[in-house]
Amino acid sequence: MKSSSLCLSNRWVFRTVAGTLVMAGLHAQAISAGFNIEPVVRAACSKLTSKLHQQETTPGQAAADNSNGRALPSPLPSPPFPDSDWLGFPLIGAPWSGSPTYALEKAVGADKLGKDIHLYGWVNPSFNFSTSSASNVPLSYDFVSNKLELDQAILVFEKQPDTVQKEHQDVGFRFVGLYGTDYRYTIMKGVFSDQLLKNNRLYGFDPVEMYTMIYYPKVADGMVLRIGRYISPPDIEAQLTPDNYLFTHSLMFSVDPYTFFGINPTVRLNKQWEIMAQVHAGNDMAPWSDSASPNVGLLARWVSLDGKDGIWGGVNSIGAGKVRDQHDDLQQVVGTWGHKFNEKLHMMTEAYYMWEYDGNVGGTAINGPALYGTGGGAGAFLPGKSDATGVVNYFQVLTSGKDYVSIRNDYLNDPRGYRTGFATAYSSHTIGYVRFITPTIMFRPEIRYEHAYGAGVRPYDAGKLKDQWTISADLIFRF
Repeated sequence: MKSSSLCLSNRWVFRTVAGTLVMAGLHAQAISAGFNIEPVVRAACSKLTSKLHQQETTPGQAAADNSNGRALPSPLPSPPFPDSDWLGFPLIGAPWSGSPTYALEKAVGADKLGKDIHLYGWVNPSFNFSTSSASNVPLSYDFVSNKLELDQAILVFEKQPDTVQKEHQDVGFRFVGLYGTDYRYTIMKGVFSDQLLKNNRLYGFDPVEMYTMIYYPKVADGMVLRIGRYISPPDIEAQLTPDNYLFTHSLMFSVDPYTFFGINPTVRLNKQWEIMAQVHAGNDMAPWSDSASPNVGLLARWVSLDGKDGIWGGVNSIGAGKVRDQHDDLQQVVGTWGHKFNEKLHMMTEAYYMWEYDGNVGGTAINGPALYGTGGGAGAFLPGKSDATGVVNYFQVLTSGKDYVSIRNDYLNDPRGYRTGFATAYSSHTIGYVRFITPTIMFRPEIRYEHAYGAGVRPYDAGKLKDQWTISADLIFRF
């Protein structure tokens, strides 16, 4: 079947997404005038919401202590862990606690920014010792062997809407600018992407997140509509370094979607259930890029009443799944499960299945010079369907209010090499220690071993080695 019969034209994609963004922006400005989309969806949600609310009075529910707004009490301490709640953002009904007043905001003067508006950031240098000398790829993000590098210098400017209250609509926004070597993973085609896709530069800049949010308190038990560029929702791991259990990433995370540009409504049904929908232009592609293709997604979040279990997953991206102009269009079904054993021990597990059609060995082409185990143009053409399977488990041991130990084991099967450039299965095994030296300085050393199982396949050290050991560490300085 021709690709034209599978998906709409790029011109249609651009006009539809851009038009929706403009309409949403105008709506945000018109809130004070009384314009409201709530009646459109309220009727569809009312019956389901009414039934689900009955669950909130069932025996065995955790006692409401109001420490987490309208949400269930948070199961995990943060710090030292990256987050206090199970996966699924935005968590409607919970107070936003992700942006305390750091040094930059104090210097500028928090009152000058406006109510609930925050300005902050961090600097993230790292170093590693590796058995590879040319490159640590497919390890991420610490891909340059045996060197000190600046992974991320980040600036965040944001206002999160107040979703605890149910009296009025509210508007928020978020902008995140990233400079460092990590831009190579987050870059979106059509947004300063020539730095990587044409020139293969080691360092670059990427506006990782650029979106607005509108909160509708009367839709079901609250709805947040997000419009713009946002981070791919499902993973345990995250693109912004403080949001991770460890410094380096699993192999499976390294090769899955990073960001989307589109429309993303999340509806809360009750304290246990949220539903998220997506319409976007494909993984890591702006709607106006020549590779963009319409994709949709649908995910659900469920948390047990006692807070010990959280499930988050569904379809992250589904559309034509056909590579255009040397850029992946990854299709993905994914699920995560978090479980708390006791106050000291918890774990998180994620699994996914990804696929696309008519791709290339190594995925999206980097047409610059061959450096760091990447570049040199598109790999060999892979007709038909290529797929990949990944599983990762994180096991955490809380050692004090300032530190913890994390053990990660992950598996990635890339049978045609469309994700990593080598047709093989991999596993990696990591143990790390995370310590808050001060409330604004974090230290994360770790040791890691990884191995490729394919006969005669040597993906490490730019095609020389079958396995790889690394000892690495990073520092996070918040400001």
